[in-house]
Amino acid sequence: MTVALTANHHLSEVQHLLVKSGKKNSLQTFTLAPGIELSYYTMYEENLSLHHQPFSHVMEINYCHSGRVGWKMKNGFSVYLGPGDYSIHTMEVCADSKLSLPNKYYEGFTICIDLNMLTGQPPELLKDAGITGEMLLKKYCSGDRLSSFSGNEETNAIFGGFYNQPEAYASSYRKLKVLELLLYLAKSEPASQKHLGEYQAEQIALIRQIHKQLLSDLGKRITIEELSKQYLINTTTLKNIFKAVYGTSIAAHIKEHRMEYAANLLLGTNESVADIAGAVGYDSQSKFTSAFKDAYQVTPREYRKLHTDMAAARPR
Repeated sequence: MTVALTANHHLSEVQHLLVKSGKKNSLQTFTLAPGIELSYYTMYEENLSLHHQPFSHVMEINYCHSGRVGWKMKNGFSVYLGPGDYSIHTMEVCADSKLSLPNKYYEGFTICIDLNMLTGQPPELLKDAGITGEMLLKKYCSGDRLSSFSGNEETNAIFGGFYNQPEAYASSYRKLKVLELLLYLAKSEPASQKHLGEYQAEQIALIRQIHKQLLSDLGKRITIEELSKQYLINTTTLKNIFKAVYGTSIAAHIKEHRMEYAANLLLGTNESVADIAGAVGYDSQSKFTSAFKDAYQVTPREYRKLHTDMAAARPR
């Protein structure tokens, strides 16, 4: 059975879910070689459950271009990809996986490779390289293993070439880059690459609970030590898993949400800057103004006036 059949079943499931949501999601698929398909995704979701046949002979390479995405695999463990990160596994591993977009945005792609076809009908330029499906399977996916890695200078150059190419050359670049990627995977040893952490479902659930609590009252300040005691979790573990899931430190992540909420209050209410500062956890208006300017490059008063003037200038 070729990847054209196996992957299409998987992709039709994704397409159905993305269209059903009614959001500005997108999916584009291209055939790069016999048994090799590339699918670009842009998703504005929070959670997706995927079900497809557990094809052990089809390998998936997932790459995160921007945003953040997590997979909860059937073994109960989760891995999260940020910009530049990539994962490799068979479709057997993700047959009943759950996708999570912690920040409700993800842009990236999946390459599906029929390992049997790669062995029997390798692309012309790879025929002398000795790359087979069995070799890649053993190196990256044996024992139902999911391999996930941080990007490096070489992979960044390879994956980056799948984007922002002139339309006339885009197809050729995609075909060239997938061959370059296969050569890289063949020559590299997984042990020498920087692996991403895998986390238990209970750990992820706890971090999500902490995240929900922090966002429920942006006016309240709570320290990492206080969270550690409340949820009975080591402070280092808390910080590491939170960053793995959401991509930034707790302080940076909550600050971003505070500034977004403050911007909404500035435009949607007549509350004073001092009151808004208090509503997002600042007891000093000057510190709030400085933080807001760091985020939006204008002061809160300038932000409110700018948007008020723009609204007044619109034709009625």
